[in-house]
Amino acid sequence: MLEKHSLSTDQVILKPLSQQHLDKLFAAGQDPKLWRWILGNYCKTPQILSEWFYNTAQFDPEQQLVMGIYSKADKKIVGTTRLFRLDKQNLSAEIGHTFVGVPWQRSCINTHSKYLLLNYAFETLKLVRVTFGTHEQNQLSRNAIARLGARFEGIFYKDKRLVDGSFRNTARFSIIDQQWPQIKAQLQEKL
Repeated sequence: MLEKHSLSTDQVILKPLSQQHLDKLFAAGQDPKLWRWILGNYCKTPQILSEWFYNTAQFDPEQQLVMGIYSKADKKIVGTTRLFRLDKQNLSAEIGHTFVGVPWQRSCINTHSKYLLLNYAFETLKLVRVTFGTHEQNQLSRNAIARLGARFEGIFYKDKRLVDGSFRNTARFSIIDQQWPQIKAQLQEKL
């Protein structure tokens, strides 16, 4: 089972997402621009968010760790991210299902959050591979993933079905354990 404890830098605390975070998460998720590239808007109503929390965010704690992103400066939850698809046999996982409220985008929040999850994945869980995926057309997300130091691996066609019935082509990136020391040093400079 993944350990459920907080991870922190001087700017961000990743807290295991709990019911007490849902009001702030709902408030952070109200800008419709957030949901253009994400599979479904779970912040559409408090009821949908609650259902998402109990049915998706709490699904299989052996394979995923869902975190609320807490901004120390703002003293509140400003988004969510997760480590998921943990494969203990192959020592791999994915980082994603991330959203950061619009006022905190293009700030240090996402870099700090991803650094914390990557550090946990490689240093605590001793994984050898971490992947990221985003909509093929979401250039802002693709750029952010590449800035972390992740390597573009290609497009996975018709990888996910969207709520409107269409299919998403996913741009896939990865970081492997041999790359982590250099990427870690580069991220620490950015922090």
